Amino acid sequence: MPTLRSQIGIGAAAFLLGALTIAPAFAQTCTGPVRKINVGVAVAPPNVVHTAPYIAKALGFFAKRCIDANVIQFDGGLAGTSVTAVGQGSAISTLPDTAIAQGLKAKQIWGLAPRPPQAYVVSADVKTPADLKGRRLSAAGGVGGFNWLVGREVLRLAGLTADEAQFVSQGTAGRLPGFVAGQIDAVALHPEDLHIVEQRKPGAHVLITVSDLWPKYSFNAYGASDALIAKDHDLLRDVVAAMIEANRTIYRDVAKVVPIIAEATQKPREAVEFAIGVLTKNCILSVNTGFVRERTEWTHQNNIDIGDIPADKKLTFDQIADYKLAEEAVASLGGPVTINGCKD
Repeated sequence: MPTLRSQIGIGAAAFLLGALTIAPAFAQTCTGPVRKINVGVAVAPPNVVHTAPYIAKALGFFAKRCIDANVIQFDGGLAGTSVTAVGQGSAISTLPDTAIAQGLKAKQIWGLAPRPPQAYVVSADVKTPADLKGRRLSAAGGVGGFNWLVGREVLRLAGLTADEAQFVSQGTAGRLPGFVAGQIDAVALHPEDLHIVEQRKPGAHVLITVSDLWPKYSFNAYGASDALIAKDHDLLRDVVAAMIEANRTIYRDVAKVVPIIAEATQKPREAVEFAIGVLTKNCILSVNTGFVRERTEWTHQNNIDIGDIPADKKLTFDQIADYKLAEEAVASLGGPVTINGCKD
């Protein structure tokens, strides 16, 4: 049987504040007033894919742009406190198109990760989606969070509804230990957690990757309120530029970022290195604007098709994303780049 390593081809109830303690590695070159902003990450603690803000802070990419970024951790980025913080203008964070369609006055400003990195991992005796009937599935981050959405979609493959399985609400930090301990039978895991599960839970296997489940799914985009975009446009441009620089560093200088990511994620170095390999090989992390119009539009239409957005609330790409702001951030870095074939 193929291992999890070979098969991997490629949530929002609680609120947790996290302050990054790593000192900037670069001397600050800011010559103007320091601008403060809260930058959210979608999971507490973050997964490797979410660590651009930590890298930007630790390596001085924020500081040299006169930005004092407070990194905030949310326990699930698709609903609840993360979206509320964006809507209130108190932070930038993960922003799903569903929230905008539901009337939140905000837009996506940068695609952190255009493609989903997760795989849906199940216990040894689950062979097909039909075997999930009556099982305990992760709803890490709560109903409406990413794990719940993925689990619901996997059930659909077998003609099952969400009511035909037991969704277990848990904090995002509980996904991995809960699965290893047998408290849940299926969970969407990031590459670093797959690496750990492969060692700790014999027989666990990938039922389907999220990229196979949703080939055109747009995974993670940062958003900001319309009011914040209007008030602090230049600050948001510079914040995005710093995080793009961080993503590019993940591709270009693994040795420099691994200690930062290991501290932020609280995961072993070898798991972090494995995850970086998966993310960079499969162009999961963006190196430019991160916006792929086809993915944004497909994801939005899919949310309409499955009933999460009423058909009369359908938005255009430009109503979802402030592409111009992201383009300005890329331009401030000297323009678009392609790294190892990755160009989004």
